[in-house]
Amino acid sequence: MSTDEPPSDVKEAFLKYASAAAANMTVEQFHSFLVEFQGDQTASMADAQRIVEQVLQRRHHVISKLTKHSLNLDDFYYYLFSMDLNPPVSDQVHQDMRAPLSHYYIYTSHNTYLTGNQLSSDSSDVPIINALKSGVRVVELDLWPNSEEDDIDVLHGRTLTTPVEFVRCLKSIKENAFIASPYPVIITLEDHLTPDLQAKAAENIKETFGDMLFFPEAEYLQEFPSPEELKYRIIISTKPPKEYLRSKNVKGENSSSEDETDDEDGVDTSESESSESDDSDYESYATGVSEYKRLIAIHAGKPKGGLKEALKVGADKARRLSLSEKALKKATKSHGMDVIRFTQKNMLRIYPKGTRVNSSNYNPMSAWLHGAQMVAFNMQGYGKSLSLMYGMFRSNGGCGYVKKPDFLLTVDPHGKVFDPNAKLPVKRTLKVKVYMGVGWNLDFESTHFHLYSPPDFYARIGIAGAPDDAIIKRTEIKEETWSPVWNEEFTYPLTIPELALLRIEVYSYNISDKDVFGGQNCLPVPEVKAGIHAVPLFDRKGSKYSSVKLLLRFEFS
Repeated sequence: MSTDEPPSDVKEAFLKYASAAAANMTVEQFHSFLVEFQGDQTASMADAQRIVEQVLQRRHHVISKLTKHSLNLDDFYYYLFSMDLNPPVSDQVHQDMRAPLSHYYIYTSHNTYLTGNQLSSDSSDVPIINALKSGVRVVELDLWPNSEEDDIDVLHGRTLTTPVEFVRCLKSIKENAFIASPYPVIITLEDHLTPDLQAKAAENIKETFGDMLFFPEAEYLQEFPSPEELKYRIIISTKPPKEYLRSKNVKGENSSSEDETDDEDGVDTSESESSESDDSDYESYATGVSEYKRLIAIHAGKPKGGLKEALKVGADKARRLSLSEKALKKATKSHGMDVIRFTQKNMLRIYPKGTRVNSSNYNPMSAWLHGAQMVAFNMQGYGKSLSLMYGMFRSNGGCGYVKKPDFLLTVDPHGKVFDPNAKLPVKRTLKVKVYMGVGWNLDFESTHFHLYSPPDFYARIGIAGAPDDAIIKRTEIKEETWSPVWNEEFTYPLTIPELALLRIEVYSYNISDKDVFGGQNCLPVPEVKAGIHAVPLFDRKGSKYSSVKLLLRFEFS
């Protein structure tokens, strides 16, 4: 909490709701503040009582059962600056979870097993564990025969990445799948295995997961089940093994990995999808592979023909299509509304282009705007794009499933879907007031920002979202202070508020060199609570600082 005086808005709010004579705010008055000023219509008198008691316990370490509890101005200020008592976004699941899986954005990782870059880092189950614990719901494993060709390794094929055993990855998934969320974990397999090893993979999967595994009753699902129906279940998604080229099977030489090719229509051969081409070279798959095929609940695969063909919506089966970020760009340029129509029933997975060998990521906004559910990211590729991903999946209690906006799920009476290129009017306006920031002196060395003087902080507050909504605004620089007070207000008109993310960054200005990073956060605008809230800041890797936080006010009109 700041040693500075509370901002004038805080004092005014306190005086408006407190008893003028006693200069104290009773539980009843505090409840009125929560409902009216903070706009929390769900706040009960019991909630108000609990918060007041916790504030008094923390600040004064004693609560008498006999006296009527109330807050003074400093207690009230403490509450507003408290990250756990007054967060900007709810941590509860609150969306309808009974719609088909295709109606949700799903927190998706790319090559989840890699510890670093795409070419020479180690494969391990540790990044898989970390991803699941952070709420990721889609894990990708690339399966290859081991050097003896009698077992299965997970690694990035045709690179110098070291392998990790498939079975070890499966066990780690089982142990960590539902720590962060009860909703289903989907394992996407990119399979470069012989028929014998496909049969072995099926055995490993069944042995590890047992009853947790979701088996579809029919070979193809006409519609995906809901996250609610699939709670605590594991789902397998890959291309069904039809036939397999055995004659030249040297470490999957003839299986195309997802990052290799974009054909001229912009549909990528992914998860070995290229193996659907020429039947004459193929032998029938071995007995036991049918067992592997039976495990697949979400069928991946590339239909013959170009992009237009790939995006056709079949009445009898829901499926998954994978496109690289590059192919998505091409697809949305020429077939934007077809992509949206496809994603109303089917899954679309987007993955980073093959040149991102340093495990960087792309801007996810276009993919989300076109309804893509699985926007696959390198979870070790820290940067602006990953912070947007973190922001999006803070929604809905951080459960890893976020309901797509209704406009992406509906068809108008003329059979038309949402046009992502249409000019739209402003639907909602967000006003953000940046009061102040505190905590850097507790979380950083005194020389971290400048060797001989306190930091010169400024904040950048921007919107990431639809192209017309994207904008960045910045405060003035507050020189030589560990507790900057800005008191600046910014307005953001939004045409698609449903997909807007509020990006918050703090830097210390450096006249002779690069400005020094001082923390960031990213909040999903639809989930942001109105009123004055404490906003914690995170480091570049997404870990929360212990003490650094901003005091902001949010207003919607």
